[in-house]
Amino acid sequence: QVQLVESGGGLVQAGGSLRLSCAASGRPFSSYAMGWFRRAPGKERVFVAKLNGGGDSTYYADSVKGRFTISRDNAKNTVYLQMYSLKPEDTAVYYCAAYTFGALPGYWGQGTQVTVSS
Repeated sequence: QVQLVESGGGLVQAGGSLRLSCAASGRPFSSYAMGWFRRAPGKERVFVAKLNGGGDSTYYADSVKGRFTISRDNAKNTVYLQMYSLKPEDTAVYYCAAYTFGALPGYWGQGTQVTVSS
């Protein structure tokens, strides 16, 4: 079992920045990859970023490359999503996910709302 709790969402103007955090508990944190997904209003949840257990291999959706950075602190059991140059189309509920079962996330956080105003 893995429990995930996100924080750091909020309202920001276009061009601004936010940092999301996701605290994990339950299984040895460095043993699994972590990711971020988002669900925009009226749309399906989509992949945003992924980071391996060691923190040295990252993957990003094309829509966020160069603007978002995923990182982790294994000593704090926390993964982060630093978001820069935010756009109104980044408005969504953001979810962190634990890849405990290989290629697909096995556990999800409850989500945190990010709203970017124009």
